[in-house]
Amino acid sequence: MASLALVLRVVIALSTQGFFQPDEYFQALEPAHHYVFGYGHLTWEWVSPAPLRSIIYPALNIPPFWLIKTLGLDERYPELLIVGPRIIHGLLAAITDIGVREVTRQVLNDAFVPTAYFVSLTSLFHSLSLSRSMSNSLETSLTTIALSYYPWDNARSMQVQLTRMRLCIVFAALACAIRPTNAIIWVYMFGLLVLRLGLRLSQGSIFIRDCCVIGVMTILAVFALDSAFYGRPTLSLYNFLRVNASPVSLFYGSSSWHYYLSQALPILSSTSLPFVLHGMHLAVKNDEKKLKTMLGCIVLTLTVFSFVGHKEWRFLHPLLPMLHIFASRSLVELYRRSAKAEVKVSRGKRENAIPKTFSLSIRTRDLCLLLLAVPASIYVVFFHCVGQIKVMSYLRSLPPESLTSVGFLTPCHSTPWQAYLHRPELAAPGRMWALGCEPPLGLQHPSDYKDQTDIFFEAPLEYMRTHFPSRVDISYPPSPFASSVPNVTFMETLQVIEQSSRSWDLGWRHEWPQYIVLFGALLREPGVLDLFRDQGYEEVWKGGFEWEGEGQRRGAVRVWKHIH
Repeated sequence: MASLALVLRVVIALSTQGFFQPDEYFQALEPAHHYVFGYGHLTWEWVSPAPLRSIIYPALNIPPFWLIKTLGLDERYPELLIVGPRIIHGLLAAITDIGVREVTRQVLNDAFVPTAYFVSLTSLFHSLSLSRSMSNSLETSLTTIALSYYPWDNARSMQVQLTRMRLCIVFAALACAIRPTNAIIWVYMFGLLVLRLGLRLSQGSIFIRDCCVIGVMTILAVFALDSAFYGRPTLSLYNFLRVNASPVSLFYGSSSWHYYLSQALPILSSTSLPFVLHGMHLAVKNDEKKLKTMLGCIVLTLTVFSFVGHKEWRFLHPLLPMLHIFASRSLVELYRRSAKAEVKVSRGKRENAIPKTFSLSIRTRDLCLLLLAVPASIYVVFFHCVGQIKVMSYLRSLPPESLTSVGFLTPCHSTPWQAYLHRPELAAPGRMWALGCEPPLGLQHPSDYKDQTDIFFEAPLEYMRTHFPSRVDISYPPSPFASSVPNVTFMETLQVIEQSSRSWDLGWRHEWPQYIVLFGALLREPGVLDLFRDQGYEEVWKGGFEWEGEGQRRGAVRVWKHIH
């Protein structure tokens, strides 16, 4: 049974064609590529004076990159740099499916395990996100494993309980090291455990001691690894929490308080949502202690996250395995009721109404509803936002001598970077550039701030007339100041601008590149199409669907080349 999850998740990882979140590339693959090969784009989280990101998660991609480089395969088969990490993250994703079986076995019983496993394997959001190189995905797997070792059963022996508790703490600590916000789950779960063990002071004190020891060791390990990576004392966990609790996080968008209830939960649960809600109802109605503990964890996490302005679906991903367990509780209950009713009508034996262990206990009508997620999963794996990935394959296929410079006139971080392109001849500053979106670091009133992407799309034609030369230099020299570097100088410049109320335009200077990557929406802006044609550019490639995307990411991905 475990092999099914392993095969499925690796196949999905290798088959995924589309773009979901920039963090998949710029917070995981790109730092690892930069570490192994010496070039690649590091975002502000990595180069700011107080780095926010730990090398722990990107380090998972270092072994395949290093092996491919050592064997000299990166020059002949650069596609392996994509395949290697995908296999690793596919295998890590399968841990969630495997772990949800064990959690279900402990919280419910063996009869519910196949159903929970099936719901997990057919999950639409798992298909979209779980096999990707995103920290939330590994956080989900580690959280599920930690829950599988959580001491749900009071009847176990003291020694077994201690062993399980320590393993639970270790995996919970790892999950928090990957994403510090995961601690919200464990403050609740461990808090309940302390209260439960309070009547037995020896166990309670041992548990608290283990939490302190393992927690301190984890923090010290992260501190040591990050300090070695950055070359100076760095505690990224603290920096991550400090910045994300500040107004800077709102720079990436804010949502209403009910976002997680009205959008995230329905999207994560998809076709299993009715059964998730029904399972929660059954847990409360029947006073099922273990499920109520799980429900309390979900409610608390949702509540805390709802008070944070910046919200994303994937932040709730670690809760999805628990939601699947509630769905299995509902599905099996409905199946049993239906089976009992059929037996009563047919006057058969009542015991035949109870499903056998390890049978898939789902009514046909419920199965049909759940399976609606399968065609949606096929779409998000094979067809959703494929142009943003395929454009890198197109550029990678061009001969080195015919690829001198590339400019991305797209919203920032709309495509992967060198981890998918792997072209050292474009590693020199200004040879390959994109519009930046550095946050308002160090500002007192960040709501007034506009980044380079904002300024460009406010008036694309004016930007290109003032920040580009009047004609194309056919030698395609590198751009001298294509985007900002979010270092101390950048922060000081922003502070000066804020105090003087001048323009947020930092005077970026571009050279016309040989290739321009853009979305079709840009060509609909007044005068842009005529400007490109007047400068001698022609469209040479198009990928994706024109109707998908939103705002400036509509109109499919295009590549324009300077022809004459």
